[in-house]
Amino acid sequence: MSNVEKNSVNAIRILAAEMIQKAKSGHPGLPMGCAPIAYELWGKHMNHNAKNPKWANRDRFILSAGHGSAMLYSLLHLFGYGLTMDDIKNFRQLGSLTPGHPEYGHTVGVEATTGPLGAGMGMAVGMAMAERHLAAEFNKPGYEVVDHYTFALGGDGCLMEGISSEAFSLAGTLGLGKLIIIYDSNQISIEGSTDIAFTEDIMQRMEAFGFQTIDVLDGTDCEAIGLAIEEAKKDTTRPSFIRVQTEIGYGCPAKQGKASAHGEPLGEENLQATKETLQWPESEAFKVPEEVYANYKELAAKGEKAEEEWNKLFNDYRSQFPEEAKRWDEFHAPVDAEALLNNEDFWARTDKPTASRALSGNLINKLNGIMPNLFAGSADLAPSNKTEMKGAGDFNKDNYGGKNIHFGVRELAMSAIANGITLHGGLRTFVGTFFVFSDYLKPMIRLAALMGLPVTYVFTHDSIGVGEDGPTHEPIEQLAMLRSMPNINVFRPADDIETAAAWYTAITSSKTPTALVLTRQNLTPLAGSSKEALKGGYVVSGSTKETPDGIFIATGSEVALAVEAQEILKGEGLDVRVVSMPCMDLFEAQSEEYKAQVLPKKVRARVAVEAGKDFGWGNYVGLDGATVCMTSFGASAPAAQLFEKFGFTKENVAETMRKVIAGQK
Repeated sequence: MSNVEKNSVNAIRILAAEMIQKAKSGHPGLPMGCAPIAYELWGKHMNHNAKNPKWANRDRFILSAGHGSAMLYSLLHLFGYGLTMDDIKNFRQLGSLTPGHPEYGHTVGVEATTGPLGAGMGMAVGMAMAERHLAAEFNKPGYEVVDHYTFALGGDGCLMEGISSEAFSLAGTLGLGKLIIIYDSNQISIEGSTDIAFTEDIMQRMEAFGFQTIDVLDGTDCEAIGLAIEEAKKDTTRPSFIRVQTEIGYGCPAKQGKASAHGEPLGEENLQATKETLQWPESEAFKVPEEVYANYKELAAKGEKAEEEWNKLFNDYRSQFPEEAKRWDEFHAPVDAEALLNNEDFWARTDKPTASRALSGNLINKLNGIMPNLFAGSADLAPSNKTEMKGAGDFNKDNYGGKNIHFGVRELAMSAIANGITLHGGLRTFVGTFFVFSDYLKPMIRLAALMGLPVTYVFTHDSIGVGEDGPTHEPIEQLAMLRSMPNINVFRPADDIETAAAWYTAITSSKTPTALVLTRQNLTPLAGSSKEALKGGYVVSGSTKETPDGIFIATGSEVALAVEAQEILKGEGLDVRVVSMPCMDLFEAQSEEYKAQVLPKKVRARVAVEAGKDFGWGNYVGLDGATVCMTSFGASAPAAQLFEKFGFTKENVAETMRKVIAGQK
């Protein structure tokens, strides 16, 4: 290795250590140990262009071990992605472009938000699946317009987390030959040696998953790392796993190879000792030799040339295959929201009671005819979730053109993969499971909300209506949990029109994920339901008085119940309004004037009706109102018996309103 290359590797180490030291916070161990991997991969084996970070055919790089963000920021600075030295100096400071963990959409060049360990591994699998599917859709002989690799770098923690095993199991099954996982094996965790908790033969585990495995014994040997990457690329039928044996905190005499290098600044004395050990030529902090910048500029130019060559190829592709090029543009464009809003077939009513999961299934297949870029699936529950796109084929290693993904019983990985598919670009995805299992998805839903990814979650079997499967399968608290999360639309529709509104909201969203919470039991079409459901809350059955005696607020299957209770009270001379609230999030986004029209402030006699926990309804019923909700877990019995047992009858709902109105007098 030449002296300039040695200094180019050390520039990553020193910049990382310096920004962490200045912030008095961070994780220097990984950047210092992995600098040779980063330099070799980004400089010599990865196609990327700092001048166009969103180039469609770039190789993707995900730092799954997101605590090592200082390494990624050093790379983005050195390769010219727009991170200035001032940005480097502001590491972990309020409003900076260099937050503690990488954030997609905040820092140019960051492909995914990676905080929870292992999450990046799942998202990388999603990106690799997207690459294979788009390649099957568009590539022609001599015109491989989709042809790139997905790299993910993580450490022991990423591999201990169960999400990585779920994701790797599916990746091996699918034979994702363009997925390359690089394992920073330094045998150190926060508590000390990994031997205290992590002793299995990881290479055998990865082989069992169906990966090619490659070992690099010296993590400082850039040539050996490069040879391993090229060997990985040669295997086109299996994903590859490269273990690189590194030393955490490499170059710091007092901390190299020790747990103390992981998550704290080196200290000024140790930083100076590191510079001496690495023979760093600059004594001034945050000073990089000009020849190092020149070297990185030369390396970056290779990426510019790679994109130029691809642009020429794609222009020729447009000429040779104009219809395919038109489809490409459709795949990469948002759905025509206005056309969908006015699509009579999409909004067509049903004439008989139907479960919203079945209504959703019909809409999915309508959307499949409208949106060519749907690529989605379920966690082994498609027949029950009604998520299959009929006639669209199954995505597997013999048919990457299939649109239906079989995730198997891997809910956590499924949700991370959905994020990866969306991050890749060119595709829209939804994933499905029973609502009670949303607990398995929440960490990755949270990342989708953080990143502003319009992933759609099809959650069926939404309440005690699950029935005989009992309390383990009856979601009680999940609605409140999801509603508490920022930037997600949680939609529990009451009939066919509201289900269409839920899907319209999901598919036209650009920066917000949507959860569709759907029933197993049949729903009666509501005479008053309308596209007003797009506002999140609206009057579904009105009162004759301008100021009603009371207001029912309900969601899902309980809206029809509230309408029945309204009829009982009407016969007693009580004039009550019924408001359907399929999506609190959208309702809260409406104007104060609209919200006051739907829920007049002077009407304080309010009853919320929902077969879920009452948590969160106080915002709408106030101190004077009441709820007909769940206060306990469910039970095992036919659904009709459970609704009666827990008070979801028209008589109890009406009686609750009587008591609330009486309390106002």
